[in-house]
Parts: sequence; structure tokens; C-alpha cells
Amino acid sequence: MERPRIQEKKVETALIQFVFPFSIRKGCSEALKERLKKDGYEYFHLERTEMENRYYGEGYKVSHRNMERYYLPFTASVLFPHSEEQEGFQRYSRCLGTDGVLSLAHSDIGFRIHSIDIALCPFDLGFITYRTEITDADITFSAALEFANKLRQLENILHDPHYPNLYANSRKYPEVQAYLLKELASSLLPYLDRKNEKEAYFETLPFFVDEKMHVQALFSFRKGTELNEVDVYRAGQLDGVDEDGTPFISAYNTRYIEAYSKTNGYDRWAPETYYITAESTFICLTSEDERRAVQLANQMYGPYYYSLLLNLFHKIALLKLSSEYASVRIERDEEKVEDLIRSITTFSSKFFFVELVAQTQGRELFIQLRKVFGNDELYEDVKQTLSSLYRYQERASARNNNYLLLIFTVYTVITGIYGMNQVIEDLKGNIQWEKIKNYSIFEYLALFVTISGLVIGIYIGITALAKWMKEHRKYKERK
Repeated sequence: MERPRIQEKKVETALIQFVFPFSIRKGCSEALKERLKKDGYEYFHLERTEMENRYYGEGYKVSHRNMERYYLPFTASVLFPHSEEQEGFQRYSRCLGTDGVLSLAHSDIGFRIHSIDIALCPFDLGFITYRTEITDADITFSAALEFANKLRQLENILHDPHYPNLYANSRKYPEVQAYLLKELASSLLPYLDRKNEKEAYFETLPFFVDEKMHVQALFSFRKGTELNEVDVYRAGQLDGVDEDGTPFISAYNTRYIEAYSKTNGYDRWAPETYYITAESTFICLTSEDERRAVQLANQMYGPYYYSLLLNLFHKIALLKLSSEYASVRIERDEEKVEDLIRSITTFSSKFFFVELVAQTQGRELFIQLRKVFGNDELYEDVKQTLSSLYRYQERASARNNNYLLLIFTVYTVITGIYGMNQVIEDLKGNIQWEKIKNYSIFEYLALFVTISGLVIGIYIGITALAKWMKEHRKYKERK
């Protein structure tokens, strides 16, 4: 079988957003918000139309009115809350305009980071986004893919000898995270949840594949450039160059490439424009004119960006709920079981809907992303978890009620027969201690049951009151 042929192409514009999820410590969101605003981040609000062209680079603009209409009202209320106190995606943005150079094995590629977003989400989750543009005027498609593939690798975990060096602010950074996190997003560091990875900065989600950032990009080519399935496949896999610096593709079977592009691609506007979705990438390739390319870029910065965030949030929240179910001790952690039931119910009722997007093309792309991430399958697993928890809770509640009823019955019978008839008179007024000393064994039993019954009743009352106060406090915190 003939191997696929790679036809190198020149890229006119390469706009790349690197998105990475993180987890913050419980109860730290308010303090983090204040820290972000103190460090120059602005709270993103749709009513502030002056923000429409602030964070995306020269010539690009995101219409807030169109972005709100793009989603159905209940989705828009989650993505664009009206205040910082409302539950939803709380976005804080900061303009940067900083330049850097990524030094690869066979080339140096200049780039600019236009802005940074930190989005705080329910369930103590969040996303950090770097809006990046390759600034080199003469860049090939293979080099642009290699740039995206290398910059998304925060750490050199595998000790790759070809791992790039990053140069910015007249300094050399041996790892990407040293620049992106320590320099550009240092506000976040004190609030990251490190209970699972004590020595890591970004690796705060042990149930998620989190060594690399997610890539959302638009690659615009000269008008009339012929795009094909090989280009689409390479974009989805971020296949840049090999060790010799020549264009690289990670598959040789043309049928496989065609099937992959058909399954993960979206070719409604082919052959000029293609979209490709994968677990780590959401890419747009276009060879339309400059005006149309700008429109597509605005979409990738606006509604499509939020489609990606929402799907990533769904996936990570579902994985987190599954992870909590796996770690909870059903027989011992009754309170954690109740919290897990509440979390799953909240997620199902407030954040996970079948219909989220109002426009047809947007709905198709959103469904494509959800399919690639496997969110529907994860949701079914979580729903089964909820059913299992409900069944367990019902059985445990019935069992506890039976035990409690048995205890109360025994106490009631014994107290009624012995206590009321034998010892109750001796406990009225001034207690006759001398008479108590001469009790028979049955009278001592009646006295013990009477006193212990009072103690147990008081204990149950205090426990119920404390539980109610704790639940009330949790409810106020959730609000």
C-alpha cells in the first residue's frame, strides 16, 4: 500500500490557544479571586463590550452579544454569570503582549502571548488559557504543528533530548512550565490543590491525563491552497517534523487516515475549511480569504472556545465524581456518600444538558467534541453510580431504622414494666439512696435502663441538632 504523501504548505496565520485544567483547594476561590484582581486580572463580563477586542490580538474581536445568543439561556447563565457570586464559569483575563522564542532542534520560532485567562469553575475546578500567535512571517505547516506540539509539553518528563528551550524576557527557561506558570501565572500557585502531587505545579488532577496542555488552534493558509485529509490528520495529531527535521505523519495507512478524518473531522465547508477534534486538539484549517479567516478566528476565540471549555469541564467533573466514588468507603464514610450524591445530582441538574447550543453548526461541533471526549459514556457511568448510592443509602437507612426501632422497643418495654413499677417512685423528689443500695438485680436493671435511656435520648437529640447545623452551614457555603 502506498504511503500518504505530505505536501508542505506555508501558513499565513497561526493562532493557538493552550488550555490546561487545574484544581484549587477547597474554600479558596474567594481569596484567589481577590489575588487575581490585585495582580491585574479583570473580571470578564458580557456587558463590558470594551473587552470585545482587548485580549485577542490586533484585528480580532469577539462579539459579546453574538456569543450570548450562540448558547441557549440556561447554558449562557452558567458560562457568563452576571456576578462574581453567581455559580458558573468565573473568567478573569489579563493582557500580556509578551514575546518569546521557542528553540526547537531544527529551527527557532518566534511567538507572542496576547493574553491569559483563568476560569474558575464549579467543583473547585478551573482552566488556564494562553492565547498565542506565531509571529514568524515565513512559517511552514509542519513547523507550526511542531511548535504547538512542543509548547504544550509543560515538563520534560521523558527526558527528551529534543525538548525545546524557551527564551523570553532576556532569559532562558529549560522547561515550558517555568515560564508559563512561574512567570505568567504565579498568582495561581498558592491556591493549587497539591494533596495528590506534592511536588508538581500543574498535576493536580490525578484522575485526568494532565501532562500536556490542550490545543485549540486556527491555521490559515493562502487563499486557494489545497487542503486534504493528510493535512487534517496531521493537525489532529500535531504531527510536525521528525528527528531529521522533515515533515512527519504518525500513520502510513491511507485508509486509516481517511477513516480518522471522517470520524473526527467536520467538513461542512470543505475543501476550503476543515475542523478536526481529538482528545487533545481542536483545530481549524482554512484556505479562505483573509476576511473569512478573521471571522473563523473570532469564532475560535469566542463561542468555540467556550464549547471546548464546557466539554472539558464536563469530562473532568465526571472523572472527578467517578474518582471520588472509587475512593469512598461506603460502609464508613456516610457523610462522604451523602456529599457525593449531592454533587452528582447538582451536576446533572445544573451543568449537563443534551441541548446547549442554539445554532446548527455550533451544535454539530459541540456534539463532535462531546463524542470525542466520551462525555456521554462517562455520564451514564456516573448515573449508574448515583443509582447504586441511592440503593445503598435506602438499605442502610432501613437497617439503621430497624436497629433504632428495636432499641427503642426494648427500652420502652423494660422501662415500662420495671422502671415505672419498681424504681420511678424512688427517683421522685429527694432520692432515697439508702433504698437504692438494697435493690434487687431486676431493680438495678430497671434503674440502668431508665438512666441509659435518658442519656441515649439526649445524645440522639444533640447529634441530630449538630448534623442539622452542619448541613445548614454547607448549604450556605454552596450558595
